Amino acid sequence: MSQDRLKIEVAKAALAQVEAGTVLGVGTGSTVNAFIDQLTASGIQLAGAVSSSEATTKRLQEAGIEVLDLNHTGDLALYIDGADEVDPNRRLIKGGGGALTREKIVAAASRRFICIVDESKCVKVLGEFPLPVEVLPMARALVARRLVALGGTPELRDGFTTDQGNVILDVRGLDLVDPVKMETAINQIPGVVTCGLFAQRGADEVLVATEGGIERR
Repeated sequence: MSQDRLKIEVAKAALAQVEAGTVLGVGTGSTVNAFIDQLTASGIQLAGAVSSSEATTKRLQEAGIEVLDLNHTGDLALYIDGADEVDPNRRLIKGGGGALTREKIVAAASRRFICIVDESKCVKVLGEFPLPVEVLPMARALVARRLVALGGTPELRDGFTTDQGNVILDVRGLDLVDPVKMETAINQIPGVVTCGLFAQRGADEVLVATEGGIERR
């Protein structure tokens, strides 16, 4: 089964947990795009959605789904998003698409976070995928030095600016055996907006598309 097909299958599985008339948190990325397509085709009528990126906002609006301001919705019942890596404890690396800050905000505001991935994203220990860190532009060099001190090798994501107008350092080589500790350490560096570790607030459930079907974690 192709990766595109796996994304469609896991999107359908997530759709079964979406209730009509609710405000849904929606993430960013190719698997989420498949989910939005399935949501549109299903005919489920939402009260609206809270989006984690400008790209997702555009796609939701094109599908006829009203995008709401999180400041006006209060807490959300459900957030659906993908990930770049998932470990056995449902902790994640996110931010390959650059939307990590808004994704982390929407996840924090949601009572339940369902992560949808294909089996290629599942790892025993996080860190094969470089960790994205969103940084205020003036602090780029300072943050890079601090990340080196933590054992990482940061690289500026060339030509990329986040929806907040910031830059991203992609960091290889960090020891992420204790991702909660590392998430805290990185987020305390002056100039860091947030990092792509979703360990303090991981997923409540992970749906994994495999050749043999959908696995629930």
